[in-house]
Amino acid sequence: YPRVPQTMPARNLLRLTLVARRSVSTASASQLGFIGLGNMGASMATNLAKAGHQVRVFDVSRAAIDAVVAGSEGRASVASSANEVVPGASAVVTMLPSSKEVTQIYSGSDGLLAASKGNGTLFIDSTTGEPGVCEKIAEEAQQAGAVYIDAPVSGGVVAAKNAQLTFMCGGPKSAFDIAAPLLAAMGKKSIHCGDKVGSGEAAKICNNMLLAVSMLGTCEAMALGKHLGLNPNNLAEVLNASSGRCWSSEVYNPVPGVVPGVPSSRDYDGGFLCALMLKDLRLAQAAAAQNQVSTVMGGLACQIYSLMCAHGLAAKDFSVFYKFLQDQQNKSN
Repeated sequence: YPRVPQTMPARNLLRLTLVARRSVSTASASQLGFIGLGNMGASMATNLAKAGHQVRVFDVSRAAIDAVVAGSEGRASVASSANEVVPGASAVVTMLPSSKEVTQIYSGSDGLLAASKGNGTLFIDSTTGEPGVCEKIAEEAQQAGAVYIDAPVSGGVVAAKNAQLTFMCGGPKSAFDIAAPLLAAMGKKSIHCGDKVGSGEAAKICNNMLLAVSMLGTCEAMALGKHLGLNPNNLAEVLNASSGRCWSSEVYNPVPGVVPGVPSSRDYDGGFLCALMLKDLRLAQAAAAQNQVSTVMGGLACQIYSLMCAHGLAAKDFSVFYKFLQDQQNKSN
């Protein structure tokens, strides 16, 4: 459990989770809130609506809001501000760019926690950010009479669209159990990573560090195969039937045309941006340094994504490293 302030006895956390449980148990007849309608959040909010929930949404982009409302089967409504999604909501999901936005939107007199007015609102934060920030927000939530868990996701934009995400959750098991039915509307699997708020974030940055390393390796293997005269589709078939098989080669292949519908087949637009991967790698490196853990491959991956962002690829999908390799090869010839 996160450290319980003296002003909020531990028994009150149980009371809050019981209040939240009663609210979420009738969520299909009441209202949910959702803030952050980017590449991932838009699909997540839409899937909550398709599952029968009434969802009040907010984003800084009006176009993003309109797209979600249009695809919500009439169950999404628009909030004029972030904290306006809270009144009447049994649970609120946030999917924000970073911990900076989480702090800005949750804390303060005009933040989400203040807007909850001690009603036991369940806040599910799917932002990938710093575990320490999650712990701080959880303490503030307790003081405000609300419940907060971190629940970052894995699976990418395709999984988000198809409600096939994996949620990595940190917080009291009682709160996780309350959130589970809502997470099931957006994903295929939810894992309780620990009672400590921030445990989900810790698992997420470990996962994304490995994802970056595997994607870079897949790009190099596919690039080498091309220069050795192999057809990319044939090489991908070999990799995916052999010990080199991984998500990056099988589901999200970086070579255009190998896997239909993924970002590599649309000039690396959309998907998981290089800038976001770099953010996650920096979080992993900071955690490694803080805990004196050597992450040589993670550090190298961080350098590579920093280089690609500096070369104007920050807004491209993280599989664009394959194209980056090809461009560098062409320049050297």
